[in-house]
Amino acid sequence: MKVSGFTIVRNARKYNYPVLESIRSILPICDEFVINIGDSEDDTRALILSLNDPKIKIVETRWDMAQGKEVLSQQTNIALSHCSGDWAFYVQSDEVIHEEDLPRLWRCMKKFLLDRDVDALRFKWLHFYGSYYRYRIDHGWYQKQDRIIRNNGTVESFGDAYAFQRKDGKPLRRKNTDCFVYHYGWVQPQDVMASRRKNAEDIGFVQLKAEERQSLYTFGDLGRFPAYFGSHPRVMQQLVRSHETSESDLEYVHQQYWWHPCRWFKVRYKTFHRVKEKIS
Repeated sequence: MKVSGFTIVRNARKYNYPVLESIRSILPICDEFVINIGDSEDDTRALILSLNDPKIKIVETRWDMAQGKEVLSQQTNIALSHCSGDWAFYVQSDEVIHEEDLPRLWRCMKKFLLDRDVDALRFKWLHFYGSYYRYRIDHGWYQKQDRIIRNNGTVESFGDAYAFQRKDGKPLRRKNTDCFVYHYGWVQPQDVMASRRKNAEDIGFVQLKAEERQSLYTFGDLGRFPAYFGSHPRVMQQLVRSHETSESDLEYVHQQYWWHPCRWFKVRYKTFHRVKEKIS
């Protein structure tokens, strides 16, 4: 069995993407890792080269931003086209996999390798927000998605590259892994988040109000979101410890939930309670 990791990245340093942590998190179970580097305004290419790993394969492209958010799926499919493995494991540049889940994922890929009724393997999501100890489960934040796909030419990325589909239009046949994707795109300084939001608007993801373009991003009261009691992937430890908001929030979480069993045993757990109304 051969496993190809793949991702796309552009302006990683400018927008503070934890792309190195993302790649390193699944590199141990990959035989190769394809990285599509878009034309950047910073030293993204040098950053990727700093990995200095023979598994890394770099593809350089120029992104046509006139395509809007579909440019992301187009570039994802370019990266996918360079993958040679039986399975293709996709992580976006702000998504990280916990090392404790790697053995389970390897077994899942091995188990379904010859089962042609399985197109993809599905993950649960932890969208961290404002703090490494808060996550969102309310309306608009998807909670399950596919990240490992069979690399036989029948599956492709679509839309804004958040998901995959079969090229023949039939439903994607998937199996659950019961593993988490740790999404860290929303744990950033306020000025970085403001820049990211403006970039998202330029691509076509959102429509910002005038005042939102001119001010720092505001996370609001983090206490209204569920608390996370488990560990973070080992590759993220330095970033977690250096995030001041998270450190102060962790103290609050310990005080408020001193009694919670998941806190005492550091259980990697996500509440099943889904908020129906969107929290602004």
